[in-house]
Amino acid sequence: MALSAGEGRRLEPEVAVDDLVLGGQRYGPRGGAVATRLEISRTAAGYALRLAFSAEVEGPCMRCLDQARVTVEVDAREVDQPSSADEELRSPYVGDERLDLSAWAHDALSLALPAQLLCRPDCRGLCPACGASLNDADPPQHAHEAPADPRWAKLRELRLD
Repeated sequence: MALSAGEGRRLEPEVAVDDLVLGGQRYGPRGGAVATRLEISRTAAGYALRLAFSAEVEGPCMRCLDQARVTVEVDAREVDQPSSADEELRSPYVGDERLDLSAWAHDALSLALPAQLLCRPDCRGLCPACGASLNDADPPQHAHEAPADPRWAKLRELRLD
């Protein structure tokens, strides 16, 4: 795109975003592609870029493994000044006058994700003893006998007859 210094363009491309792998589980935008808003501004030495989109990410809940769905808002910015010796002023997504929008959207989405993707905010996870979902269990009825403390194992072997 030929832009003069100070000139800008706004584009609204649909971008395919690869799944993210977190803790061995796959999380991805619903439908695999997202509608984005890309703003490109020409600077004296390169480009200023802004990418914004909203994505509904799906995958297993990080506590109970049920299906989780969370909406993530992304607003990412990059600067590319190819003639600069400063790495901070060169975008890893721009090479040979081409922008790798899919890779940028993927990385920006991964940075915008919440720390935990949950099926619901009050997800209680899985029982550490039996693996049952605690979301479906009645707390007073879902109880396990406490395991014996292994530090006292030798004393249990002692016979005082």
